[in-house]
Amino acid sequence: MSLKFITAEEAAAFVNNDDNVGFSGFTPAGCPKSVPEAIAKRAAEEHAKGNPFQIGMFTGASTGDRLDGELARANAIKFRTPYQSNKDLRSALNAHKAQYYDMHLSELAQSLRYGFLGKINVAVIEAADVTEDGEIVPTCGVGITPTICRLADKIIVELNHKHPKAIRGMHDIYEPLDPPYRREIPVYSPSDRIGLPYVKVDPSKIVGVVETENANEGGAFAPLDDVTKAIGNNVAMFLAGELKAGRIPEGFLPMQSGVGNVANAVLAAIGENKEIPAFNVYTEVIQDAVISLMKEGRVKFASGCSLSVSNDVIREIYANLDFFKDKILLRPQEISNNPEVARRLGLITINTALEADIFGNINSTHVSGTKMMNGIGGSGDFTRSAYLSIFTTPSTAKDGKISAFVPMVSHVDHNEHSVKVIITEYGVADLRGKSPVQRAEAIINNCVHPDYRPLLTEYMNMGIKGHTPQNLKCSFAFHEELAASGDMHNVDWSKYAK
Repeated sequence: MSLKFITAEEAAAFVNNDDNVGFSGFTPAGCPKSVPEAIAKRAAEEHAKGNPFQIGMFTGASTGDRLDGELARANAIKFRTPYQSNKDLRSALNAHKAQYYDMHLSELAQSLRYGFLGKINVAVIEAADVTEDGEIVPTCGVGITPTICRLADKIIVELNHKHPKAIRGMHDIYEPLDPPYRREIPVYSPSDRIGLPYVKVDPSKIVGVVETENANEGGAFAPLDDVTKAIGNNVAMFLAGELKAGRIPEGFLPMQSGVGNVANAVLAAIGENKEIPAFNVYTEVIQDAVISLMKEGRVKFASGCSLSVSNDVIREIYANLDFFKDKILLRPQEISNNPEVARRLGLITINTALEADIFGNINSTHVSGTKMMNGIGGSGDFTRSAYLSIFTTPSTAKDGKISAFVPMVSHVDHNEHSVKVIITEYGVADLRGKSPVQRAEAIINNCVHPDYRPLLTEYMNMGIKGHTPQNLKCSFAFHEELAASGDMHNVDWSKYAK
């Protein structure tokens, strides 16, 4: 069968109102750009005619503005899952202009296969190469690509010539069997290959190939400030201490790290600490710091779901494929984030908290308990199954007016049973083997900003006597004060003394 080359506008004509569309990629890495823009344009045209046009959206995780942003601004989204980080989409979700359900990333592909979330009408895939017999080589992000290709009625390939065909071999595409036939996932070290270097599809489903030359939407990371440097150094010193104490094996363990500036700074600090040996990475997102450490010999191998790096770094990788190709492996997210594999490999996991309470519960998703920020992402996949789960956060936000530590989190994503260590710029709270009161003391004394330590100590002393000394009358006083005055410093416990 010969491939049919079409325009982005012709591709968008295959997508109809009320269709469910699956998109490749994971973060802006590997997600299509021209076809989503054309779908958004079509939606705007239909709306101008008075016609409905919205689609259901399945993606690997967040995407770029040319996908999530364009469709959100065109009011073209019926529902969206499992994770997002676009400001316009976030506004739409919080205004209930689009429905959103947050999911653990490792669960999405199997939930689609099980039929829990409805059918997939169209899959839109960014590729570095596609062959007439149905071999699709993804670009720098995999996500849910193999599953949506297999389930979709129609496949549109966005062939992006910014990504060389020579990256074939950097991917490991594997889908587990579904129950009751599922076997163990045979990943026993981060470098194990278990699948194919491409996604194999029925070529008759490929309705068109759109050629593009779109650069990734991968911006550079913000420069490190004193707070992120201190967090990174505290994580590195803690892990070096665990290694010295024999609580981490002598050869170290694979690392998982979340997304963003703090995560990038933490990995850089770990790599710079020569008390920590060169290590492997088994994670969802491979960021700039991993590539820098790989060049220095501090990271030996990195397995992930996407190369979510700055554009300068992706160009460097492509220019030096002979060096990087046998050190990087990109997998579907149900493998990169799989709890079975995480538990087997003994991952040290490091993720970012939006908010924590003094007893060790973590809110990763909701501002003041109501407004969705981004989503839980893969943090739950890794945290519950980790050898050692760590959460990091700056102690305050908004020039100190918001404390990252509160009496009770306004939304729970990771509970006290899964969170082992919390680290801020002030220090480390090791929560292992501690009762609720002991956890609270460790967090207040080691992680909380000094301005908020007296307030939180007083709260704990006001607590109703019991195993966990909460005071339900004032457990959300920090949030109430923020809403009333814009500054958590203004909490006055005397208001609650009656």
